[in-house]
Amino acid sequence: MSHPRLRVVLVAGARPNFMKVAPILRALKAREERFEWRLVHTGQHYDHGMSDVFFEELGIPTPDFHMGAGGGSHAEQTARIMVAFESWCEEFAPDLVMVVGDVNSTLACSIVAKKLGIRVAHVEAGLRSGDRRMPEEINRLVTDAISDLCFVTEPSGLENLRREGRSEQSSHFVGHVMIDDLFFQLSQLQRMTRENFATAPLKQSLGRYGVVTLHRPSNVDHAETLSGIASALGEIAAELPLVFPLHPRTRANLARFNLVLPDRITITEPLPYMEFLNLWSDAALILTDSGGLQEESTALSVPCLTLRENTERPVTLTEGTNVLVGVDPQRIVEAARRQLGRTRQGALTWPALWDGAASERIVAVLAGERAS
Repeated sequence: MSHPRLRVVLVAGARPNFMKVAPILRALKAREERFEWRLVHTGQHYDHGMSDVFFEELGIPTPDFHMGAGGGSHAEQTARIMVAFESWCEEFAPDLVMVVGDVNSTLACSIVAKKLGIRVAHVEAGLRSGDRRMPEEINRLVTDAISDLCFVTEPSGLENLRREGRSEQSSHFVGHVMIDDLFFQLSQLQRMTRENFATAPLKQSLGRYGVVTLHRPSNVDHAETLSGIASALGEIAAELPLVFPLHPRTRANLARFNLVLPDRITITEPLPYMEFLNLWSDAALILTDSGGLQEESTALSVPCLTLRENTERPVTLTEGTNVLVGVDPQRIVEAARRQLGRTRQGALTWPALWDGAASERIVAVLAGERAS
């Protein structure tokens, strides 16, 4: 007996979101007899790198609908996305809206869908930092509270959802789609001529190096915090050269606070995904405040120091290569020296279901073929 095709809308608002929806789209495409899908880009983060080549690298088509809703305050941005998405949903009439991650687009589109009576699925559900000062934490809490299906990346997510009163039937531990995409991109990278990357000569000349990413407002918007982190990076760079693809926000604040990084920290523009993967995957150490890089570095067993006081991804600490060090300069330097003094062995244990098949598990749930 044939089933009617389920009409699914996947929402992405920022570049990392596309890394998460890409493997889901590939899994849906493999089941075209069961699913009809559309990809929506809210334009929350405008990125010149969102070219045809970028989508080709990810193995997905360009979005079916691009809102261009970036800029403005959290409220202004959320409102623009909600208005545009409501109109589009009324036209396409999806059976399910799937949101990923924890950006404003995640929150806005899940609210719109629920008010239109459309089922909502949240990918990367259940993650909690415990810090409600983070806009992302509010987005996670609200989205999970109204989602019909919660797809969880690690055991802590199930525990958090259970504690918040979510039913066992609505929560599904499937693994991590970001790791699915990482493995896909690695296979693509191995077939590429890496010497064509602009950073290839730099990587070759440095030999052993570390990689830095820094963008969170709590780290870069305050002179004292950013100055302390810059000081720590300078000490580390005296022992290990660092490559620092500089986020526009961070660049602007370094200039605003008159902070100058030492020569052994090589500053680059933000890098395309494949070039950045080629860089960090061979690093001796990563220093970051990114959520996704904590997970990706764990998957490839690259030592990582997270420059935050909390993380919503605890499995990277207990079963991965990540260490939470905060923003105190002395702690950062001491932790870096400890990591650099160790032989790179990789994670002693592997996070459960981080095997590259999370997207297939999600699609199996949507098709009614997998209960949990």
